[in-house]
Amino acid sequence: MEGAILVPAPSSPLSSTSLPSVTLTQDELKKIAAYKAVEYVESGMVLGLGTGSTAKHAVDRIGDLLRQGKLHNIVGIPTSRKTHEQAVSVGIPLADLDSHPVIDLAIDGADEVDPYLNLVKGRGGSLLREKMVEGACRKFVVIVDESKLVKHLGGSGLAMPVEIVPFCWKFTARRLQNLFEDSGCVAKLRTSSGANGEPYVTDNGNYIVDLYFKEDIGDLKAASDAILQLAGVVEHGMFLDMATTVIVAGEMGITVKNK
Repeated sequence: MEGAILVPAPSSPLSSTSLPSVTLTQDELKKIAAYKAVEYVESGMVLGLGTGSTAKHAVDRIGDLLRQGKLHNIVGIPTSRKTHEQAVSVGIPLADLDSHPVIDLAIDGADEVDPYLNLVKGRGGSLLREKMVEGACRKFVVIVDESKLVKHLGGSGLAMPVEIVPFCWKFTARRLQNLFEDSGCVAKLRTSSGANGEPYVTDNGNYIVDLYFKEDIGDLKAASDAILQLAGVVEHGMFLDMATTVIVAGEMGITVKNK
């Protein structure tokens, strides 16, 4: 990984006040990172459009630039139904991987970023489509606030998602938990918000099992292979060696990390 570049931000898209002199919310930091990422977008590009609270700002910004005439001939490939709806609402022309199997640039958020730019994604539930789209792009720019930086994947203590088929989900969840028994893994089925506790269903009609680790899981490639070898697993939320650039917004400015 190349050395990180600190970009002081004398002005943000939100205010003319310098970053060090104000206290910014997490959402404002996400917006600053998203606007910086959109600077990589050029007219004529095919873009992978990410999903989540950070990527939402990037999609809005691309729509703004199209309306202002500063971008032209953009085609977006959305990573979820939600992003599809948002992109349509802001006037971004859309297509899919069948018609555009190679994508110029994808912009998306992440739930965790380790020092080697490996990611955890999918806490928003769109990990399969995100990995399909972002695996097909020439450049993958990740936008986060500094709270998402971890020493190792799983280090935040929050979920590492695995998308699974609904059939015998308890059996699959137990096998996933047993895989990482030495890391103190706990596997929990993700449920929909609300009182009924029904399983969360992805855009692909699958369930998500969230894995929580007490210890480092070690070799990420070996962990990835072990998860994917389990029948019933569709995909996991570790995005290994995929990000080419990570843009981190913090109170002192924007840090750009390149692979």
